[in-house]
Amino acid sequence: MGARRRARELAVQFLYQMEANPLEPHEAVESFHQSVSASKQVKEFAARIVAGVQHHREEIDRLIGKYSAHWRLERIDRVDKNILRMGVFELLYCDDIPVKVALNEAIDLGKEFGTEESGAFINGILDRISKMERSG
Repeated sequence: MGARRRARELAVQFLYQMEANPLEPHEAVESFHQSVSASKQVKEFAARIVAGVQHHREEIDRLIGKYSAHWRLERIDRVDKNILRMGVFELLYCDDIPVKVALNEAIDLGKEFGTEESGAFINGILDRISKMERSG
């Protein structure tokens, strides 16, 4: 498994945990570094995702709600929601990550950690966000 894939897995797990036990962004990153056993490269990329999602969370959640036809954010499964948050962050705030990579990684994580429908659900929302929000 590549370093970035491992980092994304850790980031999604940590975002999920933070939703259950909210922390301030700086506390979250510090806690993340203390609780994770991984290479420096993996930790740095995962921390970038966690901090970025937390920093932009209000806008990210607004977009997920806007493009998740007929699903209120509160009704979306926590795993799927945090994978979506990571995907939106990568799509909109990480110019060094190609759109196709951000989409594929989120879809794959949805298939791995979510339900049977998670991959398709995540794909639909992120694809709409990618087309509508990145076109400007």
